[in-house]
Amino acid sequence: MFRVIHDSHDIFYRKPFGAVACNTEVTLRLRIFPDDCQDFNCFVKFYRNQDSFEIKMDEENRDSDSITYICKYTAPERPGLIWYHFMIEYSDKTVYYGNNYEKYGGEGMIFDKDVLSYQITVYDPYRKVPEWFKKSIMYQIFPDRYFNSHGEQKVENAKPGSLIHGNWHDTPYYIKDHKGQVVRWDYFGGDLKGIEVKLPYLKELGVDVIYLNPVFEASSNHRYDTGDYMKIDPMLGTLEDFERLMAEGEKIGIRFILDGVFSHTGADSIYFNKDDKYPNLGAFQSKSSPYYNWFRFTNFPFEYESWWGIGTLPNVNEMELSYQDFIYRNEDAVVRYWIKKGAKGWRLDVADELPDEFIKGLKSAVVETDKSAILIGEVWEDASNKISYGSLRQYLWGDELDSVMNYPFRSALIDFAMGHADGEHTYKKFMSLYENYPKDIFYSSINLVSSHDTERISTILGGAQHADELTAEEREKYRLSDSERELAIKRLKLISLIQMTFPGVPCIYYGDEAGMEGYADPYNRGPYPWGREDKDLLDWFKKIIKLRKELDLFVQGDWEGFSCREDLFGFVRSRESEKAICIFNRSNEKEYEVPLKELINQQFSVSDLLCTKNIESEEQVCIKPLEGRIFLLNRK
Repeated sequence: MFRVIHDSHDIFYRKPFGAVACNTEVTLRLRIFPDDCQDFNCFVKFYRNQDSFEIKMDEENRDSDSITYICKYTAPERPGLIWYHFMIEYSDKTVYYGNNYEKYGGEGMIFDKDVLSYQITVYDPYRKVPEWFKKSIMYQIFPDRYFNSHGEQKVENAKPGSLIHGNWHDTPYYIKDHKGQVVRWDYFGGDLKGIEVKLPYLKELGVDVIYLNPVFEASSNHRYDTGDYMKIDPMLGTLEDFERLMAEGEKIGIRFILDGVFSHTGADSIYFNKDDKYPNLGAFQSKSSPYYNWFRFTNFPFEYESWWGIGTLPNVNEMELSYQDFIYRNEDAVVRYWIKKGAKGWRLDVADELPDEFIKGLKSAVVETDKSAILIGEVWEDASNKISYGSLRQYLWGDELDSVMNYPFRSALIDFAMGHADGEHTYKKFMSLYENYPKDIFYSSINLVSSHDTERISTILGGAQHADELTAEEREKYRLSDSERELAIKRLKLISLIQMTFPGVPCIYYGDEAGMEGYADPYNRGPYPWGREDKDLLDWFKKIIKLRKELDLFVQGDWEGFSCREDLFGFVRSRESEKAICIFNRSNEKEYEVPLKELINQQFSVSDLLCTKNIESEEQVCIKPLEGRIFLLNRK
C-alpha cells in the first residue's frame, strides 16, 4: 500500500495555519509515495452544515519517490466550520485520507470508509479582543470566602436560618435533609469591603483583573440562584461598597469581571417568588405576573423546567423579549447597568444553556456600553466545535465570546503532571486548540487550573484518594500527608510555570497561590488562609507572575511546541529578536540532559531566566525532576 501525508499543522500542507478569517484563500496539499508507477486522481471533499462538494486536486510536483497534489479553496464569506478530507482514486479502488483517531489534527491516516475529517474554523475578524485583557493576570474570588472586613464572627445582614462559622479557618460543609437538599447555608462573612482591603495584596501579587463569583442578592452562599439582578447581596455590602471597590481597583490598575447567571434564576427571587418572600407578584404566584412568560411551566405552578432538575433554579426562556429587554436590550438593562457602575465585563455561567441569539444580543449590549469590556463564556470542552442540545455552537465565530474558561488546558496539564499523558500527547492536545481557535481567542483564553467547580489543584497533584471512595465527612477532613503535600507543591510550581509562559490569560483561583487544598464543592470553597499561607509557594507565584509581566513575548509572542521525550514537554515563545525556550520535566525521579545546540544556533546569547545566569549554547543543560527551565535567547 502506498504512503500518504497531509499534516494540517505544517504550512506546506495547509496554509495558512489554523482558523481563518472569512474569504481567506486556503491552500491544501497532499503528498503520495506510490509503490510503483500508479496514477492517481485526488479530490478534496468539503462539508459545511448539510452541504458538501468536491474539488479535484492538481498535480503540483513529481519527483523520484513522491507526487504532490494541490488545491486552493476560498473560505466562505460567512463564519462557521468547514470540514474536509481527501479521496484518492487509483486502479479500480478509492481510499480516503483524513484526521487521526484522536481528532487532534496534524498528520492523518488512510481509511477504507468512515473517514474522520479535518476542521477549519472560519471566523469574522471584525472585533479584536481588547489588548488590556490579553496582557492580564486574572484572579478568581468566591466573595464569602475571601476576607471579612468586620472581623471573625461579625456578619451583617445574615439571612434567616443561615449558619455563621465562628472560626474563619473552619472547613465549609453542607447541612442537607434526607433528600439531599441543602437546608442551611453556611457563611464566613467575606464581603466587598474585605476585597477592597486586600487590593494591595492582589496588586503586589501581580493581579490585573478579578473575576467575582456572583455578588447579587440570592438565598445561597454561592449566589447562582439570583434573587435580584439589580441589588448587591446585603451580606456582601451595598451598591456604594460595589462602586467604591470598582473605583479603588481602577486607581491601581485592577479591573473586575462579574458572573452573569442568565440561564436560570432562583425560585426564591423577585421574578419567581416561590417562597412569597417579595411583595411583588412572581411567576409562581400568578399567570398575570409580568415575569410569567420568563419561565417554562409544564403544569402551573408546581411543575416547571429547572436547571438540571433542581427545583430552586427555575430555567428562563431566554428568547422571551421582555426577558431580553431586562437583561441586555433596555438602556438600563442588567448588563449595561453594572458596566456603567464600573464592571469591565461579564463571565457567562453555563454558556451552553444560552441560545446563540441571546449571547450575540448580550455581546452587542456589552460593547455598546463599553467597547473595551469583554465577554467570557463557561465552556468545558473545545469551544470551536462544541455541540449543545443538538446544535453546533457559534461561540468563536466573531460576534459572541471574547474568551472561554479553558478547561481543556487544565485537563491537559493535570494529565501531563500526573503521568496520564506524555509530552508528545500533551503537545498534540494544545496544538488542536491552537489550530481550532482563532488566534485572538487562543491568546485570550482563561488558562485556569482550579475553579469553584473543580477540586483544588493541590489536592489533585498530591495524589489524594479519589473523592468517590470517601464519604462527605471523610472528604471534609481529608488533608494531604507531608510527603504528598511536598509532591503537590513541586508539581504545582511546574504547571504554574507552564501557565505563566503559555499563550492566554493565566487565572489563579483564590488561595491556590497559598497552597489551599480541598475536594470539590463545598470543600474547594474554603476561606482564604490569611496568616497561614505557604510563604514559599506564594513567593514562587509572585516570581513567575513578574517574569510574565517583564517579557512581552510571553503575552504576544508566537508559540511553537516541539517534540519531547516521555516526561518532557516544551515549547518556544518568540517575538522579534527574542526567543524563550521553555522545557518542563514532570518526572519526580528522572533528570534529563538537553543539548541546547540542537535548539538554537550561534547567533544567540543564552540566559537562564529562573537562575539569572548566562549559558553557553554548547552546553548540555540538566532538567531536574519536577523542574521547568526557561532559556531566553537574544541575538548577538
